[in-house]
This record gives sequence, C-alpha cells and structure tokens, in this order.
Amino acid sequence: MKRIRLFRNVHLGVKTLWLHKMRSGLTMLGVVFGVASVIAMLAVGEGASAEALEQIRKLGSHNIIITSVKPADDGSARKRSQRFSIYGLLYDDNQRLEETFPTVARTAPAKQLRKTARIRDLAMEMRVVGTTTDWFELVDRPVIAGRVFDERDVRELAPVCVLTERGARRLLATESTIGASIRVGGQMFEVIGIVESQTCSAGGVQTPDRPNDVYIPLTTCRSRFGELIVRVESGNRVREMVELHQIVAEIDDLANVEPTAEAIRAMLKQFHDEKDYEISVPLALLRQAEATKRRFNVVLGAIAGISLLVGGIGIMNIMLASVTERTREIGIRRAIGAKRRQIVGQFLVETTVLSTAGGVLGIALGIALPQLIERFAGMTTIVTPLSLVLSVGISVGVGVVFGLYPAVRAANLDPITALRHE
Repeated sequence: MKRIRLFRNVHLGVKTLWLHKMRSGLTMLGVVFGVASVIAMLAVGEGASAEALEQIRKLGSHNIIITSVKPADDGSARKRSQRFSIYGLLYDDNQRLEETFPTVARTAPAKQLRKTARIRDLAMEMRVVGTTTDWFELVDRPVIAGRVFDERDVRELAPVCVLTERGARRLLATESTIGASIRVGGQMFEVIGIVESQTCSAGGVQTPDRPNDVYIPLTTCRSRFGELIVRVESGNRVREMVELHQIVAEIDDLANVEPTAEAIRAMLKQFHDEKDYEISVPLALLRQAEATKRRFNVVLGAIAGISLLVGGIGIMNIMLASVTERTREIGIRRAIGAKRRQIVGQFLVETTVLSTAGGVLGIALGIALPQLIERFAGMTTIVTPLSLVLSVGISVGVGVVFGLYPAVRAANLDPITALRHE
C-alpha cells in the first residue's frame, strides 16, 4: 500500500513539474551547475594533489636526502674567501652514515659537476654525476637501453657513462647510442646505458636527478676531474672544494625514517662548524602534502557547495510560488480527507524529483568538465566515486531541506480558506 502511494506521489509530482517545464528546468539549473562545480573542482583538486604526491613518492618514502649548501660568507668556519670556498658534505660523512646508524640500509653518495659533453659537432652542457651503483636503486629510474655501471666499473675506474633519455636524444640524435664515445669535460667516456629522464620539484625539494645528467662511477669522477671545482661567475674565476654534493640514504623501515633523520642532523651538526648542508625527508613531505590535500578538498568542496545552496534557494522559491498557485487544489484535497503528512509528502516528492534530476544532469556535466579542463588546460584531473556520491547526496539533501518549509506551509493551510482562494 505504501509503495503504491509513493509511486502515485512520484507520478503526480513529475506530472505537476512537467506542466511547468520552463520553470522546472530553470530551477534545476542551479542544482545542475552546483553538482557539476562540486565534481569539477574536486576533480581538479584531486588531480593536483595526486600529481604532487606522486612527485614526492618518486623521491622515495624510505629515503633521506642530504644536500651540500654553500653557506652565507661571514668569513668564519672552514677556509673560504671570495674566490675559494670549502664547504659541504665529506666522504667521512658518508662513511659515518654507513657505520654509525644501524637503520641506514645503504647510501648513494654523489659528486656533481657542470661539464660540456661533445660528440662530433654536437655539444651541450650537462651535469656530471659521479656516484655508486646504489644510486640507480635509490633514485629509481627505468633503464631504457643498455645497462648501468656495476661494482667492477667502480672498482676499475672504468671510463663509462650512463645518459638520461633527454640528453641522449639531443647529443646522440644521429649516432648509435649504446657503445658510442663522447667527450665530457675533455675526457672520453663510453655510453653503456640510457635511463628515463624525470625531474620535478616536490614540496620545495628537487629530485636528485636532472633531465640532462650523465652518470659516471664516483671513483672515475675523482680520478678524471679531481676535487677542485672551477667556474666563472661575473667574469671572476671561482674555485670550490666540495667533496660530496649529495648523499641519498635508504632507511630499513618506514618507522625509522624520521628518528634517523633527527639523529643524522645531530651527527652532522657535531662534525660541521656551520650548517653547510640540508636534510630533506620525503616521508614528512608526503604526510604534509596529504594533510594539505584534505584541507584543499574541503575548501574546494565548500566553495562549490555555495552553488548548491543557491540552487536550493531557487527550489524553495519555486515551491513557495507553487504552493500559492495550488492553494485551491490543496484545499480540495484536504476537504476530501487528505492528511497533512500526505500534503507534505506530495510537495517533498516534487522537490526531491527536481533536485535528483538536477543531480543526475549535474553528474553528466561534472564528468565532462574535468575532461575538457584536462584537454585544453593541460591540468591533471581525477573524478573520484566519492565526489559523485557526495554531490548526489548533497543535491537530494538540498531538495529535501529547502522543500520542507513549503511542504509544511502547504499542509498547514486551512481547508476552508484554501477553498475560497481564487
């Protein structure tokens, strides 16, 4: 019996709304655009957050990245003048990390230089990274061709190198890649492999690799290029002595990452007279980014929800007008025995149908908008099932909440007064 009554009320509500197609359609537009804006804004926020989180994950959740930083010149600490500086991480620091901290599974020290790479008539400036075999494990980049150097290459100071994909495409465009010989900083190296180029900045931390890197064994780097770095700045020759530019340390367990980072910070402070290093913990950045993502989604959802609020006000307005127009109809129904709850139910069904239909159309538009944004703006968007369910739930809720007052007002009309209404 209840199902039959509900079906009759739905049928009557749809029929009544259909009699005023233009008015009902315009009323639905508020809900349609409200739902679509909620879905689209959450999709944009989700896409931006997912992109940032993925960039941070590429740094390695188990990794701690320690980078040499040239301190402000105050004339103190280790030997440093306007034209000669000694600062940064030491080989001893890397050894202490491996021997002192049981939670450090392995490390990948790196020495970085700017050199010009040449092959025949082609030349380009590249960043030379002298490192160990563990670098390619801790900075996970797929090998596109060939291989990376191994322990034998490191031990024998082999003149071999691994290029990034971007560097290989620009430098070896007309050459066979694997096995080619290139001149880097006046030294000849054999190309034995190519790795994928990926670079990003996540949470203010640059990934350890760059698009135009050339990787060589650390022992070869020290043997061929020495420890002194000479470059020209503003017409002056600047010399720097930096043993290691970066150390990537892998921690054995996720729970030990942040405590180990604090211990490493204390150790480096003990052996460095000044703070000529920075410690980055991708795990902490990941947690911070996830918290920011949640706040970002709440803010975007709240802003888009204002559109739904406007749509709800439109529904209330149109239903109040409908009550006024149908005062005589309500009086007749009350006079022949209709109860107040039946009148309330009739008007609530109409508002629910209105908001639900608007919600369905809003979902269709909300799914299409992110695709258009992704295609024309180049932004990553992700439509989640939660945003669809949330949008429909809110639209139906808006219909019920904003339709309740007109429905109650209609049910409370005096039948005699209603019958006299013209």
